[in-house]
Amino acid sequence: MIPEIEYFPVKETEKVIFSILIPSWNNLDCLKLCIEGIRENSFYHHQIIVHANEATDGTFEWLKKNNIAFTYSKSNVGVCYGFNAPYSLAISDYICLIDDDMYVCPNWDKPIYEEIQKLNHHYFCLSGTVFESKKSTCPVFLTPYDFGKTPLDFNKSALLEQYDKIESEDWTGGNWYPMVLHRRIWDLVGGLSIEFTPGMYSDPDFMMKLWHVGVRYYRGLANSRTYHFATKTTSRVKKNNGRKQFLLKWGFTSGTLFKYYLKMGHKFEGITPEPEIKGKLRRKILIDKLKKVFST
Repeated sequence: MIPEIEYFPVKETEKVIFSILIPSWNNLDCLKLCIEGIRENSFYHHQIIVHANEATDGTFEWLKKNNIAFTYSKSNVGVCYGFNAPYSLAISDYICLIDDDMYVCPNWDKPIYEEIQKLNHHYFCLSGTVFESKKSTCPVFLTPYDFGKTPLDFNKSALLEQYDKIESEDWTGGNWYPMVLHRRIWDLVGGLSIEFTPGMYSDPDFMMKLWHVGVRYYRGLANSRTYHFATKTTSRVKKNNGRKQFLLKWGFTSGTLFKYYLKMGHKFEGITPEPEIKGKLRRKILIDKLKKVFST
């Protein structure tokens, strides 16, 4: 499949802080709520750019009517192109990745931008902290906090009343949206890897590419909060074997990356140190090498 992408830029009339990239695939109710949240709850003004996959549900017309910048493909080209295409319209130095089924809480962007201003380098990966309705094994999610499973039953008033009363702490590991990084880093790694289209394991691959170019500052900010509906658009698509692709590309599993390299979910304590290849990690890498041999 060769994606044919069309581009619909919109001129910004004021300074933007983040260029926010949002892939969407016939998910207009979620997309409307996502953009509503960004516009109502952001401390700063941001550029919003959507990639509309197919857009047979009215997404194309709605974006045009509301003067929102977007890129468009007649077929679903997945999340890799879905982030890479709108990036071409980005005007900010700071790129924010977010899913269309997310609703950002008030001032979600303020602690992220304040953190950027404290740094004297652009080798960072900053994330917000996510609420979900169902209990999750992900160590950085705040669960279960049910404020609705779809935009139709979204309890916005309850979320806005409670979102800042739930205790959490800054964490390390990256990988989760909303995610902000400098466009120089995005350019250096070439965005998301399109060989992972339609997108399974493109996120851990992206994190591995960040690690490979020297990013060591991975901070999840506890006071930047977002509600995630976790809609299952992936159930509509034929999945790539991302687990195998990741293993063959990098020589170990994404689990090894998260546990031993990125220290996913640990309390944030600064720069992530280089892992020592010994003990459990040495054994895990040997096991992963065997898995790679038997995967080819």
